[in-house]
Amino acid sequence: MAFQPVTAAIRFGCGLSPVVAPPADLASLFEQIVGPDEMAAAYPLMEFDAFQAEILEYRDLVRARRKARGTDGFQARRKAANVFRKNIRQRQMRWLQTHMLRRVDTRQGLRERLVAFWADHFTAQGKGGIARWGTTPYVETSIRPHVAGSFADMLVDVVTAPLMLMYLDQDRSIGPNSQMGIVRRNKGRPSGLNENLAREVLELHTLGVNGPYTQDDVRQLAELFTGMSFQPEVGFNFRKPLAEPGTETVMGKTYGGSDEHFSHVEEALRDIAAHPATAAHIARKLVVHFVSDTPDPAHVAHVEARFNETGGNLAEVTAALIEHPAAWETERPNVKQPFEFVSSSLRALAVPAAAFEPLNERQSQALLATPLAQMGQVWERPAGPDGFPEQDDAWITPQGLAARLNWAVTVPRILMGDLPDPRAFVDTALGPRATDAVRFAARASESVHEGVALILSSPAFQRL
Repeated sequence: MAFQPVTAAIRFGCGLSPVVAPPADLASLFEQIVGPDEMAAAYPLMEFDAFQAEILEYRDLVRARRKARGTDGFQARRKAANVFRKNIRQRQMRWLQTHMLRRVDTRQGLRERLVAFWADHFTAQGKGGIARWGTTPYVETSIRPHVAGSFADMLVDVVTAPLMLMYLDQDRSIGPNSQMGIVRRNKGRPSGLNENLAREVLELHTLGVNGPYTQDDVRQLAELFTGMSFQPEVGFNFRKPLAEPGTETVMGKTYGGSDEHFSHVEEALRDIAAHPATAAHIARKLVVHFVSDTPDPAHVAHVEARFNETGGNLAEVTAALIEHPAAWETERPNVKQPFEFVSSSLRALAVPAAAFEPLNERQSQALLATPLAQMGQVWERPAGPDGFPEQDDAWITPQGLAARLNWAVTVPRILMGDLPDPRAFVDTALGPRATDAVRFAARASESVHEGVALILSSPAFQRL
C-alpha cells in the first residue's frame, strides 16, 4: 500500500490534531527525526547530570538526619529530607504533564514515538532513594539524542548510564580475581560477580532471546563489565580495583589484556551492536511495535538489511521502516498502549498547556497517572527489564477497556471545560477512519462529553 497522511499521523506519530496537519508525504515524515528537536526546546526536561546532583544532595540530607538522631536537631533534619523528597515526587507529576504536552503540540510525532520505543527497549529504573524518579532524566540524556543516530552509540551510552548500572546491579559487580574480589574471598565472602547487565545486553538489547550466545558468553561479558560503577560525586566511573584482570572471550572474540580499561568494554559493545543477529532482533521489534504483532517477514527483512548496510544508522533504519509498503497496511493495526491512548486523546482535543498549570500533585495523579495504571501501564515502571508488552491482548482486557472508557468520560471535560461538538470531533480525531457506527454515536449522544467519550473509546480510535 502507499503512503497515507492520516495513517502516518496515527501509526508513526502522536495522533491527529485540529491544529497540526499530518505529514504530506514520506519525506515530510522522515524530516521529523532529522531536524532540530522542537519539543525538547519547547518543553525542556531535566538531564541526568542535574538529577545526579540531587541524588548527592539527598544523600547528604539523609546522612545528616542519621547523625542527628537523638539530638535536638533531628526533627529539623528529618523535615528537610522529607520536604526534598516530596518536592521531587511532585515534580515527577509535572514531568508526566510535560511528556503529554510534547505529544499534544509536536509537529515531530515520529521522534516522540521513537523516544518512547527506545526508552522501553532500554528500560531502566532507579531502585532506592530519589533515584527511583530518575527515568525521565535518563531518557533525556541517554536515549533522546540518539534516536536518529548510531545504535552502537546509544548502546554504549545506555550501558554506562548511572540508572542502568543501578537498575541491573552492575554498580555492585566485582570481578572474582580483582583486587576487591581477592579481599572479599580472603574474608570468606562471595566474589560479588553480577550477570544481570551482561545477560540483558545480549538477550534484550542486542542479539535477542534466541540469539547466538551461550551462558559462557554471558559470564565472560559480565566479567568484562566489572569495574563499571556509578558514584554520585563523579557519575560513571571505571574502578580498576573491581575489574576482573586478564582477557575475556565473548562471541568468539577476545577483549582485555594486562591493563583493565573501559575501552575494552566499549569495543565489545560496538562489536555486539554490529552483529547480524542484533539487526534481526531490532528490525523485528521495530516492525512489531509500530505496525503489527504479526509482522510481514518482508518488512522485517527490509529493515534488517538497512541496519546491516548502514552499521546501525537509526535514521536510515527508521527510513526503511516507514518506506516499505507493509508499513501502510490497515488490516492488522496495533492497539494503542495506555500512554498512547491518553496522549493522542489530549492531542485530538488540543488540550492547552494552561489546562495543566493549576493541577497539584494529587490532581495530576488522579487525572493521568492513576488512570494509566488502571489501564495496565504504570508510567515509567514496567514490570521488568523487557519493558511493557507489545501484544495487543496485554492491553485489551475488561479492566483496561473499562478504565479507558471511564477516563474518556470524565477527564477531558475536567481539563477542557467546553468540549468540541462530537459531530465535528469525529472527523478531527479519526478523519477517514471514522466508521458509520461511530458517526451515528456522535450524532445520537445525549451530551457533548458522552459523544466525545464514545469517539475516544471507539475501536477505530484505539488502534494505530
